Amino acid sequence: MTIEIGITNEAVIDVTADLATDHAGPGVLSTPGMIGQVERICQAATAQRLPDGHTTVGVHVCMSHEASVAVGGHVTISVRLAEITKRRLTFEIEVTDPASGRIVSRGTHQRAIVDTRRFGS
Repeated sequence: MTIEIGITNEAVIDVTADLATDHAGPGVLSTPGMIGQVERICQAATAQRLPDGHTTVGVHVCMSHEASVAVGGHVTISVRLAEITKRRLTFEIEVTDPASGRIVSRGTHQRAIVDTRRFGS
C-alpha cells in the first residue's frame, strides 16, 4: 500500500468529560481534547500504508474552534490528505456537530513520517 493524496478517514466522537473543559460553561468540548482526537484520526488514516517501523507524528496544527458541543453530545471528525511534501503530510480537517449541522472546527494538521527505530528504546 502507498500513501496518496485523497486518503480520508472519519469518526464520530462522543464528547466525554475527559475531552471537556468547564471554564467556558458547563462541560463543553475543549480545543486540546478536539485536537487530540484529530491527531488520532489522521494517524489512523495512514497507519496501515506505512512501511514497517514507521509512524507519523504531529508537527503542526492550524484549526479554528467555532462552536461548542456539550458533554453528552457528539462530533464527526473528517480528515482528507491534501498534500504530500517529502515526509510531511498535510490533512484538511472538518469537525461538525451532527445534531445541529454546525461546523465546530476546520483547518489543517501536518504529520511527519518518522522511522521509529531512530527513537531508540
